[in-house]
Amino acid sequence: MSFQDKSLRCSDCGQDFVFTAGEQEFYASRGLQNEPRRCLECRRARKSDRYSGDGYRAPRQMFPAVCAECGTDTEVPFEPREERPVYCSDCYSKVKPSS
Repeated sequence: MSFQDKSLRCSDCGQDFVFTAGEQEFYASRGLQNEPRRCLECRRARKSDRYSGDGYRAPRQMFPAVCAECGTDTEVPFEPREERPVYCSDCYSKVKPSS
């Protein structure tokens, strides 16, 4: 398949940017079917926001729990259910199934 440079408009800043033939070939080789919606600068800014803690992702909600092994108060990133044991990180590393 032959690719040609294509002009696209950034969904964040509204500026036009070039989706190069090389980038299109890369996307195709990875099985990516959608064209980028953001220019390189906005993609970089969005990525850095994601990891800086002040980005668009909400902080993970934590739930209080009591470790089923040692009885320590702990927090887990899911809502515990009575029928399933919950472990603190130390006990979980001891009881987790090896993969």
